[in-house]
Amino acid sequence: MTVHRMGLAVRWLTLALMLGPCGVALAQEAGEESAAAAEADPAVGSVTKLPLPRYVSLKSREGNVRRGPSLEHRIDWVFRHYDMPLRVTAEFEHWRRVEDNEGQGGWIYYTLLSGVRTALVTQPKTELHMLPSARSALVAIADEGVIGKLGECEADWCEISAGGQDGWVQKTQIWGVDPDEIRD
Repeated sequence: MTVHRMGLAVRWLTLALMLGPCGVALAQEAGEESAAAAEADPAVGSVTKLPLPRYVSLKSREGNVRRGPSLEHRIDWVFRHYDMPLRVTAEFEHWRRVEDNEGQGGWIYYTLLSGVRTALVTQPKTELHMLPSARSALVAIADEGVIGKLGECEADWCEISAGGQDGWVQKTQIWGVDPDEIRD
């Protein structure tokens, strides 16, 4: 990202030198506006341009989570659950800063992550219903800690698939989706 900004500044400076004193002032303004625009949206990742924070899942059975974004940083955590939902909060080159449902985390290499959305059941004896309503038929009961594939989400309910069962769960009983998030 810095290289891109520096490249842009160099181009503006070259243009300014060609245009003379008036061009220098215009180029400085344009360069400042470009830098401000690039930093104006902290809700977008500097590498992927995807929203931050966002949810992903662990692609492998094990993922080392480091104190910083490089192999030289020590490993603080090892996530050991395939499909575990994680929230990406920052990006640096090929590294993503992630956290789990308890807020624990650090930096993980991007190839260990998947864009497939999953959700973690956070309440014991969570009911999965046929429809997004507590009055609809009960399909299954999930234990706390179950990880399921996330499907559609409405205002207060999400559809998940876990252990061969499909059903609708109240958002307050899962982690891996924002409270106001709607998914088709």
